[in-house]
Amino acid sequence: MDQAAVDRVLSAQEFFARARSRLTLDVPAGLTDPKIVPKRGDHDADPVMAKIADVRPIRPAAVLVPVIERDEPVVLLTQRAAHLPAHPGQISFPGGKIDKTDKDPSDSALREAEEEIGLDRSFVEPLGYLDLYMTTLGYRIVPVIARVKEGFALTLNAAEVDSAFEVPLSFLMSLKNHQRHSREWQGLTRHYYAISYGERYIWGVTAGILRNLYDRIYSS
Repeated sequence: MDQAAVDRVLSAQEFFARARSRLTLDVPAGLTDPKIVPKRGDHDADPVMAKIADVRPIRPAAVLVPVIERDEPVVLLTQRAAHLPAHPGQISFPGGKIDKTDKDPSDSALREAEEEIGLDRSFVEPLGYLDLYMTTLGYRIVPVIARVKEGFALTLNAAEVDSAFEVPLSFLMSLKNHQRHSREWQGLTRHYYAISYGERYIWGVTAGILRNLYDRIYSS
């Protein structure tokens, strides 16, 4: 694909139309079925991670990928609280485990977004699910692409989130900003996707989900 196609900027209207036409809100197969190995996950950038994840207990989860409807659409991201025992300070999407009381993964993601950053679900329209994403620790994450109307106000839960910020969708969807990095993890050299935005370092699961977003919405 040529660079012009790679860096094509979609308007909010074009992006949401593509999301509606290419995605569905059907619960992905494999969310709880150990016989089905998700196509996407940490193993995208590092195939050995699939074998590690395969022996972990399955942990169903969902995250909200909030795309704010503006002249230039932006993605709302959070920075996890520095005091958290798991993944402190990392860039993430609002989300967490799927509770038994949640109607479906989109309900889980909306609930978590309300709890973490105070995003009122009346401003949010779920459009569809990306591919199920499997992590090394056994999480099977359903990313929920959502249209967010302007006019909302955020109230951050300091127990979970240090900050929330926006990144232009066009920046995140430009392949020239997608990198593959590595670091030592439990005695192994782990490879993963990463995107640097100013002083923000988006990597691991979050960058992997953004890569899947590119593949599903921007690839022809």
